[in-house]
Amino acid sequence: MHPLHEYIATLLAHQLKPARVVVWYDPRSEFQPFVNELRGGARSSAEPVWVEFGSQSTQLLEFAGSMFELRLAAEPLVGGDAPAMLVLYLPGEKRDSKASVLMELEKAGETWEPGLKRLARNVLEQRYTQGVVDEMLRHERSVTYEDLARLTSSSGGSEPPSILRSIFHDASGSDGLLAAWLSNDDRDDQIAEKQAESELLKLIQSRLGLEPASDSPLAKLRAITLRYVLASEFRLDLACEPPSSLDGVPSPPNRDAEAAIRALAERLRNSHAETYPALADRVEAELGLAKARLAPEALGSIDTFRFEERALLRHAGELVTGKKFDDALRLVTERERSFWLDRDLERKAQWEALRKMAELGREAELVGKAVRKVSGGAGAWLSAYVGSDGRAGWFRVDQAQRRLEAWVTTLQDEPEEQPLGVVRRIHEDTCHKMAEGFTRALNDSGWTVPNVLHQTRIWSEVVANQPKPVAYFLVDAMRFEMGIELAERLPKTSEVSVRPAVGSLPSITPIGMAALMPGASASFSVTEAKGKLGSQIDDRFLPDLAARKKHISSKVPELVDLALDELLGLQPS
Repeated sequence: MHPLHEYIATLLAHQLKPARVVVWYDPRSEFQPFVNELRGGARSSAEPVWVEFGSQSTQLLEFAGSMFELRLAAEPLVGGDAPAMLVLYLPGEKRDSKASVLMELEKAGETWEPGLKRLARNVLEQRYTQGVVDEMLRHERSVTYEDLARLTSSSGGSEPPSILRSIFHDASGSDGLLAAWLSNDDRDDQIAEKQAESELLKLIQSRLGLEPASDSPLAKLRAITLRYVLASEFRLDLACEPPSSLDGVPSPPNRDAEAAIRALAERLRNSHAETYPALADRVEAELGLAKARLAPEALGSIDTFRFEERALLRHAGELVTGKKFDDALRLVTERERSFWLDRDLERKAQWEALRKMAELGREAELVGKAVRKVSGGAGAWLSAYVGSDGRAGWFRVDQAQRRLEAWVTTLQDEPEEQPLGVVRRIHEDTCHKMAEGFTRALNDSGWTVPNVLHQTRIWSEVVANQPKPVAYFLVDAMRFEMGIELAERLPKTSEVSVRPAVGSLPSITPIGMAALMPGASASFSVTEAKGKLGSQIDDRFLPDLAARKKHISSKVPELVDLALDELLGLQPS
């Protein structure tokens, strides 16, 4: 059987499979020849007949003038516990959605109202390009099922099979063919040799709505078409008047052409990513778009050209400089999947730097405002910093600052100086306000923070009470916000808690690390000996790492002391 028959049969089987009953309306009787093919001849009686398509057998009833007769014949077939699969075909009839005699059957099953030309197009486009198919199926041309059956057959039809499809045999669909042709000229010689220029022109006209001169050489035709596609996508995406340099590029004639242009431009970027940058750069230069005076916020959501990404990065920096941090974050989020960023990691890193600047600026401003409102003693300040009662802690400022500064060190090119300087100053101002306020509150509280774990009690109250064995990690200069991030990175299956503790002063390594040693809760003081500042626990002076290791070994006889890099190098047992 011919391809058109097979395609319609497949669609009908797809309709029938879940519904079991299909009521098929065919107002113009276009599909009567198909039904006759299924049945093996014209209708000969009112009785249902068995038909097969694919691997499926079903019963067929055809309308012959009486809806009641058709319903009466159908009801016994579908009324039992295991209703039969049934197709009711109604040639020359339109569906009455409000008062159909077959309403119950329609509700129980599926109603189908296909158009012959629409179905035939899907089959024909497997052999012909869209322009040729448009010519075959143009509105004023009357084509029958038999005509279309011949056209879809490998040996039938007055039209020869598509030459372009044979040349671009590895391309999928009309857009795939056009994208392959626009991306390079490798097959131009074949197009010329096989005289496929007219078919290519038809495809461009039909799919894109562009009507270039029919005698244009292929190289010129490609340049004109590429300029039309990219300039049109750019113009459609603009939220302002387009630059005058686009006046010479025709506009798409209708919505279908606009949609086709967007789809083809996207296809070029996705399927021909290696060649697209050079193609887009050439069109951008020809139209002088990088010099056009366009407001960055009017550039739309698609970065057709490279200059758009660069202009928007500058604009994001200006937003940060102007302290419009939410607007900057919104812009960065909108552009993070830009074609140009996905293929240039350094440009992507610059955008990420601006994201982190905006995040730091926003957090520092919010915390700066909150600092002015805090009241109470040192405990209230500590609670505000670590977060409590569902409130986000001020530690997020330190977290944002660390993430930004760590990211900046990885950049190959320096980030924008002005926005970076702005957020650094805001951060410094906020930290200064926090330091002043907390110091004042701490002084008023007698340099104590009531009801909060002290650093010297971590060993006795937390570590010593754990079931043995216990792993005790001592990490110098690990801020509270880093502990929060570490907890977030641990597997969700683990039981994790984060508890703040008040550090020992002064907050330098010899003091802070010694405060974590066993015995610190009972005897801990800050002393100086032989020109070194350190801690004393019991009668032992601990000015450095060696002294601390010796002390903890004496207190914990079965201690296994490992540096973190040694631990990471061990193989799991």
